[in-house]
Amino acid sequence: MTILTANHAARFMALTLGHLTREFPHKLDHVMDGPDDARTPRALHPIFFGSFDWHSCLHGWWQVLRLARLYPDLPESEQVYDLADKMLTAANFAVETAYLARPSSRGFERPYGWAWALALHGEMALHKKPWADHADAFASAFAARFHQFLPIQTYPIRVGTHYSSAFALTLARDWASGHDPALVGLIDSRAHDWFGQDRDCQAWEPGGDEFLSSALTEALLMSRVLGGDFAPWFDQFLPAAASRQPATLFTPAVVSDRSDGKIAHLDGLNLSRAWCWRVVAAALPNGHPVREPALATAQSHLDAALPHLGDDYMGEHWLATFALLALEQT
Repeated sequence: MTILTANHAARFMALTLGHLTREFPHKLDHVMDGPDDARTPRALHPIFFGSFDWHSCLHGWWQVLRLARLYPDLPESEQVYDLADKMLTAANFAVETAYLARPSSRGFERPYGWAWALALHGEMALHKKPWADHADAFASAFAARFHQFLPIQTYPIRVGTHYSSAFALTLARDWASGHDPALVGLIDSRAHDWFGQDRDCQAWEPGGDEFLSSALTEALLMSRVLGGDFAPWFDQFLPAAASRQPATLFTPAVVSDRSDGKIAHLDGLNLSRAWCWRVVAAALPNGHPVREPALATAQSHLDAALPHLGDDYMGEHWLATFALLALEQT
């Protein structure tokens, strides 16, 4: 089973350092209320202007900071910390946070960017650096958004793209477990409401531009929420998984054109499935018949995606983050 190594860490950091401050090309999530709002990515976002889009830059920072903490002796880690000292300033985070107060920013990056903002804050807090607490107000603003939005979101969004409810709640819950117990309770309540009675998932996936498995991301979230009660839920959710059914969940996606940003999402699907299958396997009890198929499937998905992280900028600007998620699960 492939696991995270120093070689992986050096490769991932080198790839991501190559685009964290690359402003163009850039895809903005930005509502303009008037002509004065027509501004460049760097003018709008003094930290997260690179990596093609705001959320990819944000989780790129999460990724390199995490790897620098895990592998502090690598030369790439020194480069990460040098860049962090320059960019992760209190003043820059104040601008990023102020952007959220715009009336037109209510739905900005909801929910994917919200969740990654919390994940980044959680990682920053683990570093003994002057900037470790500079994102406190930034994270509090996104936590408040979850508190406000989840009670009024009647239905979950069951897709394999940025709008996925299950993926966002997984990252948000991981952060909240150490920072906001009330948010943990709210997330668990919503997860029970939305997913607690799901049975016999048909797994109509992958979609042509998905980088998440809607089925397996839901299972990952429920493994966090249910703890020791996860296996009975999973056995009803995917009752034929021991027989590798539905077959699509056990078959790596084919990526036909990595220069197409949407089709390149499928490399991310293979990586995120590997992450999910490893989490699911670890959450099931010893001897459970799905554990071995899950681990074997995780490996086949890793084998399909890991060689292609830097093939084209459409994947390079974000795939290493999902490779880290998958490889950290051992």
